[in-house]
Amino acid sequence: MKTNLNKIDVSVVIPVFNEEENIKKLAHEINDALKNYKHEIIFVDDGSKDNTKKEILNLKKLKQVRLICHEKCYGQSVAMKTGILQSNFDLIATLDGDGQNDPKDLPNMIEAFKKNKGLTLVAGIRANRKDGFSKRYASQFARFLRRNIFSDSHPDSGCGIRVFNKKLYLSIPFFNHMHRFFTILAKRYNASVIGVNVNHRQRETGYSKYTNFGRAVVGFSDVLGVLWLLKRTPKDIVHHEEFKK
Repeated sequence: MKTNLNKIDVSVVIPVFNEEENIKKLAHEINDALKNYKHEIIFVDDGSKDNTKKEILNLKKLKQVRLICHEKCYGQSVAMKTGILQSNFDLIATLDGDGQNDPKDLPNMIEAFKKNKGLTLVAGIRANRKDGFSKRYASQFARFLRRNIFSDSHPDSGCGIRVFNKKLYLSIPFFNHMHRFFTILAKRYNASVIGVNVNHRQRETGYSKYTNFGRAVVGFSDVLGVLWLLKRTPKDIVHHEEFKK
């Protein structure tokens, strides 16, 4: 029996910071990729200093586009939370705002999501990354740490393109930078984590807002925080209802 994709409604949340040159193309690509779905595209402008806000406001012809603005930069995790809390649908998709994630992968990820019941995270795996050596090396080192400290078997926890239940996201205690540990936390909260190979593109314009040194500084404290959270989170809570009026 063929699955009817039209029955899925999806909120796409994109945190952006100083991405004025990438907004227009990315919005149209998302809209085209999800033409068979009822969807909304939520840009969360995280205190950009350039014309990011103006570029999003210029997308008035795309009725699916929404804009939420932070008065200052709070970081990617906070921007993501803002967008998810303001979303209208129960299925959430996220992408990075730099255009390196390919929106054409979203339908395949949504289909993978639909094949599972319950809490599910479909996480992208960048098979052929288009980043420089230093960034790829830093990611490999981070993956080594996750695998050995958290027993995280997912090969690309840093990939920004994901599809998941809003309920799953809201069930996990929020902390800054949590997006970097989402696959680990989702498993602890009894979600199925499914890896899907995705396309990864070169950044056409702009520059990365992260540095390897900056990631390392916050990464150490984040690891300690996640270890603390996991230690205090019960595993595999099983329950059933005995009686209901």
